[in-house]
Amino acid sequence: MRSGMKFVLALALVLSVFTLTAMAGEWSGYISDSKCGVKGAKDEHADCAVKCVKGGASPVFVTDGKVYKIEDTSKVQDHIGHKVTITGELKGDTVQVESVKI
Repeated sequence: MRSGMKFVLALALVLSVFTLTAMAGEWSGYISDSKCGVKGAKDEHADCAVKCVKGGASPVFVTDGKVYKIEDTSKVQDHIGHKVTITGELKGDTVQVESVKI
């Protein structure tokens, strides 16, 4: 019985770690570029963001003053510079995008 209790506690610990590292949800913010980051989180920056991404900068998601990498940037390509709502999962400093809507 004692080893069974250890297993249950270990399983609970592992599951709690996964809960802390991945958070699914929906967030509103801007698709900016890695060069400008938070400074690019505004409508007036849209043309600049498009140029920067074409020039080699990576698209990033900016929400609540934080900049997140985007795991699959092809999912946001049509939304560079736009204010969007993203549904997906945050894992550390990276967002896994399920859907994007304006």
